[in-house]
Amino acid sequence: MIDARAARSDPDRWRAALARKGAAEAFDAWLAADERWRALVPQVDELRGRTKPKGKPTPEQLEELRGAKDELQQLEEELAAAEAARDEALAQVPNPPDDTAPDGDTDEDAVEIRRWGATPQLNEPREHTEVGRFDMDRAARVSGARFGYLIGDTALLALAVYRYALDLVADAGYTPVLTPVLVREDAMYGTGFFPTERSNIYAIESDGLYLTGTSEVALAGLHMGEVLDELPLRYAGFSTNFRREAGAAGKDTRGMFRVHQFNKVEMFAFCEPSASTDEHERILALEERILQGLELPYRVVNVAAGDLGASAAKKYDCEGWFAAQGRYRELTSTSNTTDFQARRLGIRRRNGKSLEPVHTLNGTAVTDRAVLAILENFQGDVPEVLQRYGAPPRIQR
Repeated sequence: MIDARAARSDPDRWRAALARKGAAEAFDAWLAADERWRALVPQVDELRGRTKPKGKPTPEQLEELRGAKDELQQLEEELAAAEAARDEALAQVPNPPDDTAPDGDTDEDAVEIRRWGATPQLNEPREHTEVGRFDMDRAARVSGARFGYLIGDTALLALAVYRYALDLVADAGYTPVLTPVLVREDAMYGTGFFPTERSNIYAIESDGLYLTGTSEVALAGLHMGEVLDELPLRYAGFSTNFRREAGAAGKDTRGMFRVHQFNKVEMFAFCEPSASTDEHERILALEERILQGLELPYRVVNVAAGDLGASAAKKYDCEGWFAAQGRYRELTSTSNTTDFQARRLGIRRRNGKSLEPVHTLNGTAVTDRAVLAILENFQGDVPEVLQRYGAPPRIQR
């Protein structure tokens, strides 16, 4: 959540920043609800004082006391309703974007920062489903649309990609973690996926649990409610992830590019507020090292403010080249969520005699999309770095 005290002290600046995310109205709704709640607080406090007279009350005072108690009960109910409305409004307000995030609302508004690698010049590039061994037809019979089997050499390639990325980030100081994929609502809310992304999350309603679309949720929740004395803390989670892809009807229907279930290695960091900008660049550098090690051409873009998720203040995407598509597509991303998630999750650090929220950051090391890019760009040949992890020199269908 946002820093309510800071937002109250300079509402015009916060409104202007949030307008870049299309959230000015949500901010104004929270301000109005917050003002209503704050106006009731002193009234309730004053009435509570009147209901606690000093000494033995007179008959007249008893009558006045009964009236004050009735009024207090009604006003406390109004205060509770106002507090609930304030909290609900606050949940709709996203993290304001960083000043360096470009204006715009779509991926086309992202600003390219740099490119690496030469794109392969192939006369008739085959799609990943034509190079690797996938079975989406049988998966559809078992699970429905947008699921697939990775079989044989293709499965070995995927496993090698995950282990390669895990080893690289572990060497950089990220502790490997196998995370839960079912979490409670508090964790989804705390990371900013609720309420805005609820439509994309699979729910196990009978148990009050939700399937995560990224291990970011479980990694952020690892220190929920704690005071962290040693920073930074860095983790690398491996998990299977699930996304409903609500709103993606008709998009990327061919192959395994956009599916409901996929695997990912995710980096996550807790750090001092003053260090989060540098930490963000550090994560991006690791993402680029991974892609360069895989010999995948890519470009880095600074994502537009209006295209950021609720929790992100700034995000970089690394878009890899897909030869069969003839364009760059997102392979990894890294977001600085500043203190937004930490406030919701109650994760703080000591600052002198006081406590303040830490900053949190996340970044993709690899997903299954890296496998698809390897298949399309190298048409069956496998980068040498992956052969050390059990991938064959060349993919056989």
